[in-house]
Amino acid sequence: AGNTSGEGKSTQVGEAQVPSDGQRDFELIDRFLEGDVSAFDMLVQKYQKDVYRLAYRITQSVDDAKDLAQETFLQAYRALKGFHRHSSFYTWLYRIAVNVCLNRVAVKTPISEPIEKREHIDVVTESPSERVLRDERAVHVRRAITQLPPKQRAALILRMYHDMSHQEIAETLRSSVGAVKANVFHALQNLEQMLGDQGV
Repeated sequence: AGNTSGEGKSTQVGEAQVPSDGQRDFELIDRFLEGDVSAFDMLVQKYQKDVYRLAYRITQSVDDAKDLAQETFLQAYRALKGFHRHSSFYTWLYRIAVNVCLNRVAVKTPISEPIEKREHIDVVTESPSERVLRDERAVHVRRAITQLPPKQRAALILRMYHDMSHQEIAETLRSSVGAVKANVFHALQNLEQMLGDQGV
C-alpha cells in the first residue's frame, strides 16, 4: 500500500469520491479469489490514497498513516475470502481501516500536524494577516479533533473529509444511522466548545 505522500496539499470535502463502479470491485475480487493476485494489487492502487488520508486524519501522523494503510490492506488481503458483499467493497475496506486506526490511537497519543479548514476559502482576496489567523486556527482544529472520543472522531472525519453519507458511515462503523448522526453532532459541539475555551 506504499505509494502515499504527506498531507501537505489542500483537500476539500468530497475529495474521496464514493466509487460508482462497485461492480468492477466485485469482478476484481472474483479474479483474486480465482488466484489472480494482481487483481488485489489493482484494488490497492484504487483505494490506497483514500485509506492513507483516512488513517492520516485519524492518527495525524504521516508515519502512522503509512503503517496503518499497509496494515489495512494486509488485513483485507487475509480476510477477502470472508467478504460476503452485503456492502460495497470500499465500505468494508474503510471498516477495516477505521478499526486499525482506532486501535492505534487507543494506545498512542498522536502528534499534531497542521490541518486545512474544510470550508472553501478565497485565498486570493484574504490578507496575509487573515491567512495567518486561518492557519493558526487550523492547528487548533487539528488538536481539538485529537481530543474527541474515538467514535466521534471517526464519524466526523468520514462525514467531513470523505463525504460519506450517514448510512455509509453507519455501515462502516457497524452502527445505526441515529448513532452516527448523534456522534457527528456531539463531535461538532465538542469542537466548538474546545475551540471556544481556547479562544479560537
